[in-house]
Amino acid sequence: MPSRGEIKSEKILVKDIFSRMWFRVPEYQRPYVWGREEIADLLDDVTFAMTEKPDFEYFLGSFVFQSKPAAPDSGQEFDENDLLDGQQRMATLLMLFAVLRDLAEDPDAKDDCQKCIYQKASKYKVIPERTRLVFAIRDEVQKFIDEFVKADGGTNREDDLKRMVSKGGDVSVRNMAAAILEIRGFFRENPNTKPEDLLQFLLNKVLLIYVSTEDLEDAFRLFMILNDRGIPLRNSDILKSMNLGALESEEEKVKYAKMWEEAESELGDDFDRFLNHVRTILVKDKARLSLLQEFEDKIYNPKERDKATGQKKPVLLKKGRETFELIERYLGQYRTLLGGQNYDETGGSFEFDNLIKVMLTGLPATDWVPPLLRYFDKFKYDRILEFLKRLDNKFSADWICQYTPTDRIAAMNKIIQAIDDANTVDDLFSTDVFDIDEGSLVRMLDGAVYGRRFARYLLLKLDYLYQNHDQRMHFETLSVEHVLPQNPTEDSQWVKDFSEEERNEWTDKLGNLVLITRRKNSSQGRLDYSEKRKRYFEKNIDTCTNSLRVLRSEKWTPTELKANHKTVLKKLGKHYGINVDVVSAVKDVNTDGSEVPNAE
Repeated sequence: MPSRGEIKSEKILVKDIFSRMWFRVPEYQRPYVWGREEIADLLDDVTFAMTEKPDFEYFLGSFVFQSKPAAPDSGQEFDENDLLDGQQRMATLLMLFAVLRDLAEDPDAKDDCQKCIYQKASKYKVIPERTRLVFAIRDEVQKFIDEFVKADGGTNREDDLKRMVSKGGDVSVRNMAAAILEIRGFFRENPNTKPEDLLQFLLNKVLLIYVSTEDLEDAFRLFMILNDRGIPLRNSDILKSMNLGALESEEEKVKYAKMWEEAESELGDDFDRFLNHVRTILVKDKARLSLLQEFEDKIYNPKERDKATGQKKPVLLKKGRETFELIERYLGQYRTLLGGQNYDETGGSFEFDNLIKVMLTGLPATDWVPPLLRYFDKFKYDRILEFLKRLDNKFSADWICQYTPTDRIAAMNKIIQAIDDANTVDDLFSTDVFDIDEGSLVRMLDGAVYGRRFARYLLLKLDYLYQNHDQRMHFETLSVEHVLPQNPTEDSQWVKDFSEEERNEWTDKLGNLVLITRRKNSSQGRLDYSEKRKRYFEKNIDTCTNSLRVLRSEKWTPTELKANHKTVLKKLGKHYGINVDVVSAVKDVNTDGSEVPNAE
């Protein structure tokens, strides 16, 4: 092992790794995330090498660790190695040894596998029981290792492992249970691969290269350099390690590493997006670099200069505790606002939670989340539903009016800045940051919307506007459907009721569209209205309040369609704060379908 300040690198056989070395997965490491593809690759590669080149060494990869000599005075009795990179591969090898132990028939092979997994205590040799790989802050993972990897026969419990895969919980445990099942499945599908043969090849011919140092700072640097060169770590993993490295207290390191990991496990792939939301609240500018670089170059150590003063922009946040505390605070707010449990705090109604659901389901991006988080951070529940409506209207109107994503993000950042500047909610609402392009919006709403990405959102919004908010909205599988079909048959009532010109003009307009909860049979969609309403619509719109309202109509002729179009346009216009009669060309409709002239 290297002395302090020395960086050492050497090739090493698997049998030496799993007989002489002991590893700890430190608090800054990410969860175990290998899936079917990575495990299948590892097994295919090793067995192919064993079959095709049995006398040659096979290189499996590399790993990086910080060597930590025993320090009894500080509670560390034995030498340990903190794994900085290679956790996924080493954990998979540990599980492979467990499966080989449980599948092998030769008692010596079983015994050798068990020795690779853990060291049995011996009072005669004066050695303690030790597991080859321990997880610093993950009690659930360590319990899983003890129960299914360390215990003889543990991997034979396939039913228990399947339940662990399906029940959720800790992401590392879930993925490890799936990994063991995958490895066992490999041997079932490849009966000619004997566990004993693979064990012998794995121990004696498979090698890795390690890079190690005693110095934590060097270890972090190695960790980051190797990542830059393509080892697949997420930006959030490095951000975590960077901030953990800035903490001095071991207690705080464990506390915040656990908080971070629980958030990763809860949010999954959305965790990086959440961190980007926090970045946006601080920077108030569109992200143009990686998440890591954005934090380094714009938050911790700004390199840009203020255009007005020529001075470097100020540091927005310090690494370490300040960063973790901010992330923890916004994480709690994120869970609160998007968790669907704001009934009591928003006046005994689901209106707030229902609108959040509409926005999450219907809008094309979540750039509206940072201003919502910032508002809640400053004003809590004070008029928050009114704020959410303004926010939704601004973001959706800009989207519908074809503003670019950059324009939309800039508008959201202006709202964050306005929140920062406002002393009261009234101050904020008196600004122009929520203003929308009224004329463009009404023209878009009044035109053909079917096939546009925002059509589904608008119909969701209509359902929201007609909803009784004593109830939660439910819409899991919705599709946009025409009442007047796009291609009616020549002998249908549709062709008798609508001229070709009317069908061309009105088929794809908002007033002719509804949401249904299931996919239709395309042949039924062309039935005449009375039959279609009876056989198709009435069974598929039970949770869509606007659709229920529309399909109450006994018939669907140009009169009903135009009247409904007028109704929904006025409904949306009122919500957006627009007078559609002033800015729209939409006319009132008489019962015979003719238009009512404007008063002037």
